[in-house]
Amino acid sequence: MSHYDETLSDEKQQELLEKYDPEAGTRKLKGMLGWIVFVGLLSFSLFHLYTGIFGMLTAQLQRSIHLGFALALIFLLFPARKRNRGKEHKVAWYDMILACIAVIVGSYWPLMIDELVLRAGNLTDLDFYVGLAGILLVLEATRRAVGLPITIIAILFMCYGIFGQYMPGFIAHRGLDLNRLVQTMFFTTEGILGTPLGVSSTFIFLFLLFGSFLVKTGVGQYFNDLAIAVAGRSIGGPAKVAVFSSALQGTISGSSVANVVTSGSFTIPMMKKLGYKKEFAGAVEAAASTGGQLMPPIMGAAAFLMVEFIGGGITYWDIAKAAAIPAVLYFSGIWIMTHFEAKRIGLRGLTKEEMPNRREVLKKIYLLLPIIAVILLLMSGMSVIRAALWAIVITVVVSAIKKETRIGFKGFIDALVDGARSALGVAAATAAAGIIVGVVTKTGLGLKLANGLLDLAGGALLPTLFLTMITAIVLGMGSPTTANYVITSTIAAPAIILLGIPDLSAHLFVFYFGIIADITPPVALAAFAASAISGGEPFRTGVNSSKLAISAFIIPYMFVLSPELLMINTTWTYLIWVVFTAFCGMFAISTGVIGFWIREMFWYERVVAIVAGLCLIYPENITDITGLVAFGLLFTLQFMIKRNSMPRTGI
Repeated sequence: MSHYDETLSDEKQQELLEKYDPEAGTRKLKGMLGWIVFVGLLSFSLFHLYTGIFGMLTAQLQRSIHLGFALALIFLLFPARKRNRGKEHKVAWYDMILACIAVIVGSYWPLMIDELVLRAGNLTDLDFYVGLAGILLVLEATRRAVGLPITIIAILFMCYGIFGQYMPGFIAHRGLDLNRLVQTMFFTTEGILGTPLGVSSTFIFLFLLFGSFLVKTGVGQYFNDLAIAVAGRSIGGPAKVAVFSSALQGTISGSSVANVVTSGSFTIPMMKKLGYKKEFAGAVEAAASTGGQLMPPIMGAAAFLMVEFIGGGITYWDIAKAAAIPAVLYFSGIWIMTHFEAKRIGLRGLTKEEMPNRREVLKKIYLLLPIIAVILLLMSGMSVIRAALWAIVITVVVSAIKKETRIGFKGFIDALVDGARSALGVAAATAAAGIIVGVVTKTGLGLKLANGLLDLAGGALLPTLFLTMITAIVLGMGSPTTANYVITSTIAAPAIILLGIPDLSAHLFVFYFGIIADITPPVALAAFAASAISGGEPFRTGVNSSKLAISAFIIPYMFVLSPELLMINTTWTYLIWVVFTAFCGMFAISTGVIGFWIREMFWYERVVAIVAGLCLIYPENITDITGLVAFGLLFTLQFMIKRNSMPRTGI
């Protein structure tokens, strides 16, 4: 097939990842230290494979061993100063000490479990100092591997826990002494060793391993080839390729920035070559890549947390199934906008010479079998852990079909090491999130903030949703989706639930806006990474990506107001009607934002299109009818003026 010379090299891709994704900036260790880290990462993966196959350990043991591995490896791999990331080839002496302390902290529960259970919360001096060291190590490891924002938030929550008696108004509480704080954080399953880290040490790790094995088969490049084969020849083909390939890349990458760099290094140069402006090309990739975490069957890591946070017997498949229609609507919105932008400025698709050989592309369709297998396994009711393990096995078997995709022994070991490396940031983020959850649980802050949010919104649904949206976006700026979801689901989602909204709708609402923060200025990391590839201005790229992702700001309101979009308590006939009106609404809003449909739109036509779209989105018969009538009139007006403006022929 034809590849573009402008495609970024692996070195440039790594450079961009290190700049915009804190989890990518690790030391390049060689010699004995490199061997120690290699063995540590390999052992980390083997531990999780063993417990996944033969049964998980008790909660404290599984989580503390997971934490010990992650902390020790983070201190060996991530330097203390950002400017040294990706450049250091040796480990500072103090990092070696911190790594050793991390091993001790991680081993404390396995070694002392009998005594800790017998003491039942009565801490000795040794317990206290080990727990305090664990808290400090988690904060520093999170700062290095994830970033400063989530670290600061965790510290602020701990300060709130300690100095609660000095807080104003309804958020005041008795306050926790340092001993009780340490006990909650490290010696119960309500703090650092709580649900977030529990999910990281089970579901998330195994699915990250699955993604790592998929990458070894070359499926990432195949996603690009398949996207070109499907959409390359259409109007504005490369932009649609970016949308399609990014949706597929999201199944193996839980990071918006990593998705941008992986697929954007290929699609953005294509879009620029075709004629798209730099900022628009970067925005298309950023918006599409960010949506990758919204696309089932393998969504972002926070989706696995949702299973535990909602409870009530809900399964991961329930969440993936509910997220399917909103995800399709999201990518449809971006697809429609890129199509009409291409028509507006007169862009072509790829030529036949620039297209891959479709027959050759279809010969590798077997690479998608592991993803299809995951869907079928989850649909069958298999547990998430078993589904992930079988998916890894199926990936290895499928890769053996052809020599160029085969995962040999070296590839198998590399996949285990890479999977463990990708889990380090998630482990740190979930451990820090556990600190936040622990404080919220111990102080009752969640219910207080939920009631405060309701009071501020006057008890009305739409203002409550708006305030929750702002909270999720602000918290998500520079923070990982996982930590953002934990915070907002703890302090904001309860406010929505108190208004009678289904739990799943409320949790998906905050989940969406936590993800969209990656393309929302002023801190839009995915858009900034895309601008580094396109050469466009970062802030303008962020504004353009927010415009293209306008559907993501609307869809959460849609499924809160109309839970039928999540396939909750609905019939097939009504679901078809809701999806039809929602799609028409997205179509109308997309044309209004771009300003082109059958022809260039006048300003008043754009206003009518957006208003008609909003009416179609709001789930009431009168608004649906109003929206459809306005939509039909707008189409007629566009068509008539287009026809009358065409030159007449004949005698």
